[in-house]
Amino acid sequence: MLSFFSKYKFFGVVMLILSGIIVYLFYNALLPKKTLPIYQPAMVNSELVDSTLQHVKKYHTIANFSLTNQNGETITQENYNNKIYIADFFFTTCPTICPIMTKNMGGIQSKILNDDDVLLLSHSVTPIIDSVAQLKKYALEKGVNDSKWNLVTGDKKEIYKLARKSYLAVKDDGDGGPFDMVHTENFILVDKEKRIRGFYDGTKKEDIEKLMTDLAILKQEYQE
Repeated sequence: MLSFFSKYKFFGVVMLILSGIIVYLFYNALLPKKTLPIYQPAMVNSELVDSTLQHVKKYHTIANFSLTNQNGETITQENYNNKIYIADFFFTTCPTICPIMTKNMGGIQSKILNDDDVLLLSHSVTPIIDSVAQLKKYALEKGVNDSKWNLVTGDKKEIYKLARKSYLAVKDDGDGGPFDMVHTENFILVDKEKRIRGFYDGTKKEDIEKLMTDLAILKQEYQE
């Protein structure tokens, strides 16, 4: 009897391992796939959304735009076609949250440097001050890689409309000015269909880590 069990011991161990692998694979197959929400204006703090869009519950996407980057090049949606990207709003003379945001965006840049699917886009909320020359100076100081990260300036009305009606990312300044804005610390994750998939506090380490985790989940959506 002992010799019989000894003879088939190896076979039994192999079958046990294979059974464990099969159970594991079935378990994972039955788990729901992680997906990110698709944010609509009605889901976002109304202070950050233009009043004409606060009721919108579906089909929201980033509008077309035409702005100028740190190299004097025209940047449009075509530059981000079929790309995932991370957007924010800043200004080069901001003494408070912008340096932290820019540093953290630079950290993201280093992680996506060789990722052809992901780009960065930072909009100036003071385009009159942030000329092409000023943006270039800032870009050089902050280590911006031109192939991955555009700092853009342009018509203030266009940037304001993008911020309020597309990215849902800035507040009115409160003084009654029609195109003045107070930018938030938000980083916005945008998918290849130009839909918002996440908001993150660009000044907080834990939010940046969450963004990178969500970015991996989003990339996985396009690999299935």
